[in-house]
Amino acid sequence: MSTKLALGPVLFNWKAEYWRDFYFCAADEWDVDTVYVGEVICSKRSPFFEPYYDEVASRLSAAGKKVVFSTLSEIMIPRERKMTESVCTLDDYPVEANDAAALFHLRGKPHYIGQYVNTYNEDTMAHLVKNGAQHFTFPSELYAAALKSLVAETKKLGVGSEIMVFGRAPLALSARCYHARAHNKIKDTCQFVCENDPDGMELKTADGKPFLAINGVQTLSYTYMNLVQEIPEMMRWGLDYIRLSPHTLDMGKVIEAFQGVVQGRFEPLEAIRGIEEVDPSLKFSNGFFYHKPGYLWHSAA
Repeated sequence: MSTKLALGPVLFNWKAEYWRDFYFCAADEWDVDTVYVGEVICSKRSPFFEPYYDEVASRLSAAGKKVVFSTLSEIMIPRERKMTESVCTLDDYPVEANDAAALFHLRGKPHYIGQYVNTYNEDTMAHLVKNGAQHFTFPSELYAAALKSLVAETKKLGVGSEIMVFGRAPLALSARCYHARAHNKIKDTCQFVCENDPDGMELKTADGKPFLAINGVQTLSYTYMNLVQEIPEMMRWGLDYIRLSPHTLDMGKVIEAFQGVVQGRFEPLEAIRGIEEVDPSLKFSNGFFYHKPGYLWHSAA
């Protein structure tokens, strides 16, 4: 089976109508096989999107896309436990677990494992497969040799494999909301200030250099992970899916660049130039893949 494209869940607090229209574009215009839907970062955001979940999922399914619902990645309070349990009871769509609480509710039921579960070794994979896991998306921090080994293990276990190849890399989660604190607010009365930063709030060092990006309780890389030039190698491993994480830039053109490499229509360097044209200000990184600091960029040129 050739490698396919997946569109990950939206991580940021977009306006609900923009969020809906983004997925409508995915359904009607973009060449992706699988689309992940659901609130992963902050349960307080979910009520804005819930009125559109059925409509979005139906439209994606009608367009021939496989729809997967993603759970929260951090569960702190009873409301979030109930929200997670509700997602895990879905029968019409597969569910991607991003927290141990979701694993509890999904045990014995076929499900996906998201990158927030931190699957770093073969023993963990084997344990999760015994409990119903059928597909793994691996953490962004892993380097090539480790990823290759894990992809090989998925073949032995008869399950799917997926690696994130584009977008700001998820790094950490906190019980505190960075966005709220940055605006002198507390988490419970945040007034959804994260909506002002639809691709994350850039964080600089004391000497003014861009360092990280903040998304509510989540820390991301400042740079945009871009593994387009590594796709041919990962395809040789037998990787099933590459994941693109949604951002507000022209994702259609980004998808076209990655799909072109997968299908052999573009050389990787040509695809990089195409993505650079979408937004010349983007800073790319692929350091984790080469067992280096994640923010570094290794060009094959």
